[in-house]
Amino acid sequence: MAEVATSASSSANSSARSVSLLVVVDPVARRLDGESVRIAKDVLSAGAAHTKVCLPDGPEEFARALRRRGSRRPVVVGDDSALLRAVALLHRQRELAGCALSVVPVGSALGLARSLGLPTGAVAAARAVLDGAERRLDLLVDDSDGVVLGAVGIPPAPVPVPARGRAEAESGAGPGGPGTVRPWLRSCQSFVRTLASSRPARTAVTPGAAGPARLRVEVDGATLVDLDQPVDAVTVMPGAGGVAVVEVRPLSVGAQASPLTASGRTVTVSGAHFRYRADAVVCGPVGTRTWVAREGAWGLTLPAG
Repeated sequence: MAEVATSASSSANSSARSVSLLVVVDPVARRLDGESVRIAKDVLSAGAAHTKVCLPDGPEEFARALRRRGSRRPVVVGDDSALLRAVALLHRQRELAGCALSVVPVGSALGLARSLGLPTGAVAAARAVLDGAERRLDLLVDDSDGVVLGAVGIPPAPVPVPARGRAEAESGAGPGGPGTVRPWLRSCQSFVRTLASSRPARTAVTPGAAGPARLRVEVDGATLVDLDQPVDAVTVMPGAGGVAVVEVRPLSVGAQASPLTASGRTVTVSGAHFRYRADAVVCGPVGTRTWVAREGAWGLTLPAG
């Protein structure tokens, strides 16, 4: 893992804060958009009192960098998968409560970052890291200790991959050229193997077309829908005030059925073995899964105001 330490002089930037940053750059971000990574590093290095840049080649180095951050504020440069990986690592280390995470979104999958309010331009996102404010956000924790920042979807609808990112991932074309594809592929394969070994129920396999399911959905112990009612889709997401918001779309015959909604601290879905999408990851099959909402469980630096 390459590391670079830089210091910003007070004369070069009189408004620089007395903050020390640990910038962890995801290898996929370096591969797909090295220019945005360079810009982000330059802005962060110029605006912070001290910046340490880590360039991990795989998940073990990624995790090691976060564990050894000391008093430095962690900044992840990468896409939604890198953000999710960082939050999951901090959660498993039981350090989310005392850690404010900063993110510079770089990559082809940035839907979650946008939904959280993060700027997706390298300069704006880096400035938000320096000038923004921590906001405590809710999340869901399931009974396998997995975390969800955005939403759970049952069945797991495919997540579209932008054409540029998909073509480069398959062919090795792009900023790094064909000659750099093999190290990048090795890093991606290593990430997948690590995720699979640490969470056997989670896979990155895109499911086929799913039909109606028969599921029991319970919110705080009360049944919202039972096995006798086929459903087209179930969505669970963190809501305001430490509750989970649930929407169930019953199977419609003729006129479209109105969705059923509820909110509560705990949501349990059970039935025949089913798969689900937690943010960007396809999980399962499982026979039952419970999600618990946790208020203000993690901190994210967002633009001030």
